[in-house]
Amino acid sequence: MDDIHSLAVQTSSPSVRNPTLTRPDSSSGMREPGLDGDYPFSEPIPVRLHTVQGAGGVSLAVYDAGDLYGPTLLFLHGFSQCHLSWRRQFQSALGLGFRLVAVDLRGHGYSDKPRGAYGDGRLWADDLQAVISSLQLERPLLVGWSYGAMVVADYLRHYGQAHLSGIHFVSPMVKSGSEEAFALLAPEMLGLIPGLFTHEEPACRSTLETFVSLLHHAPVSAQTRNLVLGYTQQVPAHVRESLGSRSVDNDDVLHRLTLPVLVTHGLQDRIVLPDSSHHLASVVPDAQVSFYPGVGHSPFWEDSRRFNRELAAFAARCW
Repeated sequence: MDDIHSLAVQTSSPSVRNPTLTRPDSSSGMREPGLDGDYPFSEPIPVRLHTVQGAGGVSLAVYDAGDLYGPTLLFLHGFSQCHLSWRRQFQSALGLGFRLVAVDLRGHGYSDKPRGAYGDGRLWADDLQAVISSLQLERPLLVGWSYGAMVVADYLRHYGQAHLSGIHFVSPMVKSGSEEAFALLAPEMLGLIPGLFTHEEPACRSTLETFVSLLHHAPVSAQTRNLVLGYTQQVPAHVRESLGSRSVDNDDVLHRLTLPVLVTHGLQDRIVLPDSSHHLASVVPDAQVSFYPGVGHSPFWEDSRRFNRELAAFAARCW
């Protein structure tokens, strides 16, 4: 737990609330040591921590860095993950021209984890709207990874697209709970579903270790694996089970999109098949699609230089 705390945030901004989410002596921001010079900055970028009240009074941890007055990139992580998924974006040159905001979705990271509060898409939409309004984000560009794409669709269904500038879908899940939805998941992921939802600790831990191994195509360092496993295990089994129990098809919402849309997917994804992005592109008019050879479920980590470059170029089209 302490390792994750030390990587979480640097409480240096007057806008920070609820500083108990990070150790008082933390000074490491979101930087992960030993990344072979992947980051262009020798010092960590300060991250402003906010606590936002979402739907039903759920407290959401929100992380905010980069140019406070620049266009906003609002990052939504995937199933059983947290804001730290985006650390290679937060410690990149993106912060020089954009405001970078990442949310710990309800049930994840350092946000609240109530029971029985995940099946209604309106809750997810209201959470996202609460973040946008509380931080006064003007026409943010949403970046939704994996299950985060479902949250984007929830927002579109209940709030529309008028107050957004664009959407970047990354290895996206856009439907769940149907035969068509299961057909868009990789066989390795389908085999993990019983273990992901179990409350039995030994089986759960073994399954989560396998799940984490599927997030990247190429092997990652032990340090990275342990970090990701740590915040994956922070998500209770009741949250994972509730997310997996949703039955949603978002084709109707996506078909009405007129915003600029970028779809990114690794061709070696062992969690969500590239077919999911092909499907999304067939539904969304004029979507731009970018496939990454030799990359798995996490292109923003596995090829962060290309990902950040393409995201910046896409964002320039949106404002």
